[in-house]
Amino acid sequence: MKYASLISLGCSKNLVDSEAMVKQLVDMGFSMTEEAAGADLIVVNTCGFLESAVQEAIGAILRAAEHKISGKCRMLIAAGCMVQRYGKKLPG
Repeated sequence: MKYASLISLGCSKNLVDSEAMVKQLVDMGFSMTEEAAGADLIVVNTCGFLESAVQEAIGAILRAAEHKISGKCRMLIAAGCMVQRYGKKLPG
């Protein structure tokens, strides 16, 4: 069984987008888990509207990356408006 964890940050629009992502992940055969440490895939749906939201998103991505380095996670995806706004400036 493949497990996915989705971290949703920001506004109610992000929550709606996150719910759509969850449906797509389930349709792809993932079971959802709230525990990022046990997930094969972690998605962080970011907000980039306020500087404080950007800092929160960066922190969430870095915490998720720790699971990729030391845990079960094989893939980390950053999505949402922060990525759209700053994507070219973020390290690859």
